[in-house]
Amino acid sequence: MGRVISVLLPIGILAVVGVGGMIALSAIQPEPEKAEEARGGLNVFAEPVRRTDLTLVVESQGEVKPRREIIVAPQISGRISYVSPDFIDGGFINKGQLLVRVEAADYELAVVRAQSSVASAEQALAREEAEAELARQDILDLGIADASPLARREPQLAEARASLESAKAQLKDAQLALDRTAVYAPFAGRVRERNVDIGQVVSVGQSLGQIFANDVVEVALPLKDAEMGRLGLPLAFSSTKEKPGPDVTFRATVGGVEREWHGQVVRTAAAVNSQTRQINVIAELQDPYGAGADGDAPMAPGLFVSATVQGETLNDVLVAPRGALRGQDRLFIGLPDEGQLSIRNVDLIYSDADGAYIASGAEPGELAIVSPIQAPFDGMNITVMQRMEDGTIKVYEPKRADETMSGDSPTLASTGEGAAQ
Repeated sequence: MGRVISVLLPIGILAVVGVGGMIALSAIQPEPEKAEEARGGLNVFAEPVRRTDLTLVVESQGEVKPRREIIVAPQISGRISYVSPDFIDGGFINKGQLLVRVEAADYELAVVRAQSSVASAEQALAREEAEAELARQDILDLGIADASPLARREPQLAEARASLESAKAQLKDAQLALDRTAVYAPFAGRVRERNVDIGQVVSVGQSLGQIFANDVVEVALPLKDAEMGRLGLPLAFSSTKEKPGPDVTFRATVGGVEREWHGQVVRTAAAVNSQTRQINVIAELQDPYGAGADGDAPMAPGLFVSATVQGETLNDVLVAPRGALRGQDRLFIGLPDEGQLSIRNVDLIYSDADGAYIASGAEPGELAIVSPIQAPFDGMNITVMQRMEDGTIKVYEPKRADETMSGDSPTLASTGEGAAQ
């Protein structure tokens, strides 16, 4: 028994000393610092929401057409004896200019014959008037009170007068036909095509060519009902001095150079297109070959142009990057302090390549996310980054809990272009 005690006693003493030493060391050892758990989040780019004034615009396309265009046709038949050198494809013509003349010999003879008939009728009327006067004098001399109209030669006198009027009408008809041997331009313009030449026999109504006025050209721009509302145009619109139509900018490539012309909406079409359910808005350009031309490039008929129609101006609207718009009416807003995603429903006014314009749903200065996000949800952890004008990228670090309590501002890290990638 004494031997067992002598063996176990040292072992117990060593165990007590070891446990005591461990307790003492643990008491004097400093506690390890607790590292804050890093929040993982998707890196996304964002751009700030701005406040601006917005001029609503509508884009459309159409073909340029002259406002006035006619087919030149004779009102008489005959052989062509003269064609103006300007009456040729692409020629410029003036108002009242002689374009074509038909041989006039036959019509001149008709005028001479009509003049002869008028002279004969005038002589017959003079003779009849003299005889009627003699008859009236005879009746007075004889004292006849109830002489018949025939005795007074009233029917004969009326017939002579009618014959003279008929002869004069025939003379006017012959003179009118003679005048129509010359075909004049009813307005200043250009010749689209010519279909006749000297020596050709033409008939009444036959096409001699086609001309159009060059004072005004028109473009029919098809618009949807929503686009009409954006422009503030009613279906039955007609421009007046008191209420002019919206301004229009036309663009087309001519000779390999982008050209631009400026016109105005003047009216709307009479009816909605039953197939497209759109309505044409008619825009005009004054003097397309002169003051309205872009340098040496007129807005000639036949050009297919794109058009930007200026609508009303809205003041103090919010604009976000176009890439931040999700669907029809949602924006992804980055909350840099919380490091979270906020999905907002916004009141969208209009969107184009320059941005999405909204009336409400966001605030100026908030960061709209432009990066794609898969399976997004409200409150999703993200790290917001912003590309600055100088090419650097700012990374917004979320606030820690202690910073949130103390109200300190968030840490803003600035990195180079490569670091953000």
